[in-house]
Amino acid sequence: MSRRLVNLTLDTLEDLPRPCRGCVYWELDPVSAERACATGDPGLEKEAWVSQTLLEWGSCGKLAYVDGMPAGFVMFAPPAYVPRSMAFPTSPVSADAALLMTAHVVAAFAGGGLGRMLVQGVARDLTKRGVKAIEAFGDAKFGEAGEGEEGCVAPVDFFLSVGFKTVRPHPRYPRLRLELRTALSWKSDVEYALEKLLGSMSPETLLRPVRPVTATTSTEG
Repeated sequence: MSRRLVNLTLDTLEDLPRPCRGCVYWELDPVSAERACATGDPGLEKEAWVSQTLLEWGSCGKLAYVDGMPAGFVMFAPPAYVPRSMAFPTSPVSADAALLMTAHVVAAFAGGGLGRMLVQGVARDLTKRGVKAIEAFGDAKFGEAGEGEEGCVAPVDFFLSVGFKTVRPHPRYPRLRLELRTALSWKSDVEYALEKLLGSMSPETLLRPVRPVTATTSTEG
C-alpha cells in the first residue's frame, strides 16, 4: 500500500470530496457564505479563495493519497485569510499560529494513521515558513444526535489524538493548539535539518570531487 502527500492546488482541488469541494464554510464570513450557497456558486468561491491564498501566502492544504486514491485532506491558513475564524466563542486564534481549518479522512481509510500523516505534513510546511504553532477549533459534540453539527469543524477527539492540547475550553467549540516543535517526529526533524544543510550549500560545493589522500610511508629505525 503506497501513501503520499501532495499540496493543495487548483488541480488537486478537484480531488476533494464533492461536498467539501463546494463548501465555503471557512473561506467566507457566515453571511457571505449563506449568500453564496443561496444565489451563487460556492465551488467558484472556494476556487477563488484557494487561488488568492496560494498567490499571496503559499500552500494552504495537503491531500493524502493511498494507492493513487484521494483518502483525506487538511486545509490551513493564517487566521486573517479565514473570515469564519472570528465567529467562534473561543476566538481569536493566537497571533503566532496558523489555523487548521478542517481535516477529513475518507471513512474507508480511517484508522490508518492518515490524520497524523496529514498534520505532520502541515507541521513540516509551516516550520519552514517560521510559524510557531497550529491552532484549531474542535467540535466537542461532533456526531451527537440533535446537535446540528457542522461537518466542517473536525471533532475534538481527532485533534487530541494527533497531539493538540486545549488552550481555551468551551462546551462545544474549544480552541486547541499544537506547538510545531513537538509535532515533528525525530526522523522528520533530522530530514528537515538535512534539507536545510543541503540547501545552504552551493552546487559547486556539493559536486566538488573529494581530493584523494596521498599515501605516506614511514620508516622504522
